[in-house]
Amino acid sequence: MSIVSRLIVIVLFGGVDLLDVTGPPEVFSLARRESEEAAGYEVVLAAESLDPVTTGAGVRVLPDVTFDDLSTRSIDTLIVPGAVEVDHRRRVHPLTDPGVVARVQQLAGRTRRVTSVCVGAHILAAAGLLDGKRATTHWSTAQQLADDYPAVEVDADPIFIRQGDVWTGAGISACLDLSLALIADDLGESVALNIARQLVMYLKRPSGQSQFSVPLERVSMTRRIEDLRHHILRNIGEPLTLADLAAHAHIGDRQLTRIFKAELGMTPHAYVESARVEVARGRLESTDATLERVAASCGFGTVDTLVRAFRRRLDTTPTEYRRRFRTGGA
Repeated sequence: MSIVSRLIVIVLFGGVDLLDVTGPPEVFSLARRESEEAAGYEVVLAAESLDPVTTGAGVRVLPDVTFDDLSTRSIDTLIVPGAVEVDHRRRVHPLTDPGVVARVQQLAGRTRRVTSVCVGAHILAAAGLLDGKRATTHWSTAQQLADDYPAVEVDADPIFIRQGDVWTGAGISACLDLSLALIADDLGESVALNIARQLVMYLKRPSGQSQFSVPLERVSMTRRIEDLRHHILRNIGEPLTLADLAAHAHIGDRQLTRIFKAELGMTPHAYVESARVEVARGRLESTDATLERVAASCGFGTVDTLVRAFRRRLDTTPTEYRRRFRTGGA
């Protein structure tokens, strides 16, 4: 089986947020184990020199390569983390060192896709890579990003935003969500979901928003229920009544309900609806299918049922959700 080589470069500089640097390698390292494609992600930390870099947390990190070492290499993904300083009034200010900005400009020219984490968006903006694009950053610096770079359309709500080959993420921990989204883009949602499960974390979608994100399902301790969960997802467009599920699991209705409540924290009916909503979200984000087709394919039957489920679980409508979170290019 051939290994696809994807060079991931994380930019290092003084004061950088530590989690922005260490989070993505952990996520990408799991891709090889979880993917049948045996994806060859090579993650390197790049800095001006090979001297240790002191992060904002005070932890020193050793670069793998210098920026000059990358001058002849083609980069798949450039990840630009952020750094901040806090003034005497405890106000947060993003750092945009001109030398770092210049290096990012150089590297971006040889990169398939460019990403920023948290206030790293300010570095991308200073490099001119966000002009005319919609972008996000940490909520505390969003207004400053908009004020300093009027050519950038700043939206502080989403967890991350994709605009063609440029991705921006909000919040320090968004480096994990962003890495999962990049892997999903390369290898598919199922691989990203498996990695998220290994990390025991939420799976965020591209353009997802925190209050609209559904927790990754807790893994049941009962093999029978785990098999049933996968059966539900494989047959999401079918009726999936309580009687149908109990028959598939070879147990009684009451026993099934009791196990679901104990192990997954909800009734079988509530679980099925949450699964239908989650699948519908993906189709609204990534396809142009009509609401009628989405409702039918996800087992809701009618658009009215789809709308009621979205209002109940996400406090919005399918139309509004698609308008706000449709995945796409610039």
